[in-house]
Amino acid sequence: MPFNLKFLENEIIDQYLYDENPDRPWIIGFSGGKDSTMLLQVVWNALRKLDPILLTRQIYVVCNDTLVENPRIVKFISITLLKIQKAANQQQIPLIVVQTIPKFEDAFWVRLIGKGYPAPNKFYRWCTERLKINPTTRFIQEKVSEKGEVVILLGTRSDESSTRAASIKKHAIYGKRLRKHQLANAYVFAPIKDVTTNELWQYLNQVSPPWSGNHKELVTLYRNANSGDCPLVIDDTTPSCGNSRFGCWVCTVVNKDKSMEGLIENGEEWMAPLMEIRSFLIETRDNPEIYRERKRRDGKIHDRFWGPYKFETRVEILKRILKAQKEIQKSEGIELITHQEMVLIQYHWFRDSFFKTRVSDIYNRIFKTKLDMSKQEEKFKQETDLLKKSCQEEPKDVELIQDLLALQKTKTLMIRKRGLQADIENRIDQFIEEKRNQS
Repeated sequence: MPFNLKFLENEIIDQYLYDENPDRPWIIGFSGGKDSTMLLQVVWNALRKLDPILLTRQIYVVCNDTLVENPRIVKFISITLLKIQKAANQQQIPLIVVQTIPKFEDAFWVRLIGKGYPAPNKFYRWCTERLKINPTTRFIQEKVSEKGEVVILLGTRSDESSTRAASIKKHAIYGKRLRKHQLANAYVFAPIKDVTTNELWQYLNQVSPPWSGNHKELVTLYRNANSGDCPLVIDDTTPSCGNSRFGCWVCTVVNKDKSMEGLIENGEEWMAPLMEIRSFLIETRDNPEIYRERKRRDGKIHDRFWGPYKFETRVEILKRILKAQKEIQKSEGIELITHQEMVLIQYHWFRDSFFKTRVSDIYNRIFKTKLDMSKQEEKFKQETDLLKKSCQEEPKDVELIQDLLALQKTKTLMIRKRGLQADIENRIDQFIEEKRNQS
């Protein structure tokens, strides 16, 4: 191969064995695309050359699921991750697969349909931090708190773009493999940074993955979608993935989702309803006078900025999602919106005094079922009424209490209350800071 594979593997082995801090784990960012696949494969094959007794450093393969990823890619990655974990166990590689997801209160549909956030644009990308950066950052910080430091391995390459090359050069330290990350006590290792795109594809076509099989499906996905993978996002410098990369199917930051269009043109016709929903989201964002409130959530009317989506808009978006889900669920087994998200959407509708239409009624009409959320709905309604009565002298306190209740409900839905106290304390600190700034 044009690049020196032996040298690359030796670099990885040397860093693994002779790191100045032998306890800090490696965190490999894995998206399932070409760059992260080559990264993981090269690291894996390098470590297989060592005696198993030397493999003492823990490795985590971290894949972030925004819950609105391209369904075709989600299916492919899910199968790949299962293969990776199974093979690692069999080959005695100290590797654990981890999938990070956003908190349910930050989920795309909860924010957009539940709270009325407008579809993102390049000036207001509220989704990137909540769906991508925060989930992975939380995992990294957990490992930092456990081990003191971590090394993050990324499949970034200078050949990808001039911007990426400039970023790599800016953060590189001459004579050292690692560079500091913006997160405290985290370091970045980019072993394949000098590999060109042609060299990368040549490698993947010639070398089978150590977790079995081959890369034919990966190559086919790229060919059909005319696309690239969306890298693991751990800071806000990573560009949107909607234009020509495999990313969120709801991405409205760019005008066209070329990867989805390519997949549809090459036989994935079932994705057409998703394309229609995305187009509708763009329409709602670009026509605020039709789809959004004039009044903002703080009760003020601003000359330049519009408020949240109208309730009719939120209802219409939910209807379109559920209709699309019904259409594709039988053939593809794909869920576009979860039950947990719908529960929180209903909660936010009641928070905003929207009692006329219920999520369960919409769901039941479309799916011809008898989903019963009446107990939860009645509890939310009573809760909202009681809060407003109790906080008549301090109406702003209603929002704080509701946010804390939403946190508790989210942890309950996830059947996991770990971290609840910290989340509550953070929200209270934020509320105090907001009141201090106002006064």
